Amino acid sequence: MRIAVTGSIATDHLMTFPGRFADQLVADQLHTVSLSFLVDTLDVRRGGVGPNICFGLGLLGLRPLLVGAAGPDFDEYRSWLERHGVDTSPVLISELRHTARFVCTTDADHNQIASFYTGAMAEARNIELKPVADRFDGLDMVLIGADDPAAMVRHTQECRDRGYAFAADPSQQLARMSGDEIRELIDGAEYLFTNEYEAALTQTKTGWSADDILQRVGTRVTTLGARGVRIDRRDGTTIEVGCAEEKAKVDPTGVGDAFRAGFMAGVSWELGLERAAQIGCMLATLVIETLGTQEYELRRGHFLERFSKAYGDTAAAEVQEHLGG
Repeated sequence: MRIAVTGSIATDHLMTFPGRFADQLVADQLHTVSLSFLVDTLDVRRGGVGPNICFGLGLLGLRPLLVGAAGPDFDEYRSWLERHGVDTSPVLISELRHTARFVCTTDADHNQIASFYTGAMAEARNIELKPVADRFDGLDMVLIGADDPAAMVRHTQECRDRGYAFAADPSQQLARMSGDEIRELIDGAEYLFTNEYEAALTQTKTGWSADDILQRVGTRVTTLGARGVRIDRRDGTTIEVGCAEEKAKVDPTGVGDAFRAGFMAGVSWELGLERAAQIGCMLATLVIETLGTQEYELRRGHFLERFSKAYGDTAAAEVQEHLGG
């Protein structure tokens, strides 16, 4: 199954200030703040929903296509992704802008001051899917993740116009987009991914009820945090899958992206929605145990052992047939 993933490509620059921001602020001078914080640590992390999802698919043995926009500083990131099974050839490289960047400083009280540089991500709207589909003899599924809003709308409309099956995953862009734009993004999707809060926000902003949405999408996948995931289908069936037990909760960043990667791998392997959700939950568990969105490892024996413990021997045997060495 040829899966293309559209979405933001970014790097995160995370710094730690050992003091308190509040101690540096003068109440009657807030209109003219000029501060510089000497930080103790700097972590540079690979990020962006597109690469995060593709990384998980690559670890599971698929060869996903990453579709997005990056800057001329993308070379090292590209090499990393290629080494982990991701085809980055469809990535558009901007001649003017750097790759999108999130820069965040956290103080001793866990308060944060951050900036997000959109950079090359704004050029994702210039990407057409048809040349990608033609180069790879078609696309079986396009997962449209959070990206430049205009790019998300364009790619969704192109999927509908050209008959490409697509999954809608608007996530953090829901807060920015209007009800009309959100309706445009999800209408006709094979799968709609949201978390529980985003599901409610989608209904509020579109004015569509849960039943209305299910008349417009084939399958609605709602992640429920520690409670797992619920899958609602247009035919009225509901599937609920719990989370695999984690060894530690280190960092939740990227957990949702890992779930989507595991779920889409299960769909690609034609294992059914319940099994696909279980694979997604297991991969998400590996991420929450690791600092960073692409720092986890997938060791086949270890994965299957934990999968069997969480979901049973029969489920593990079905997954084992598809999981690479």
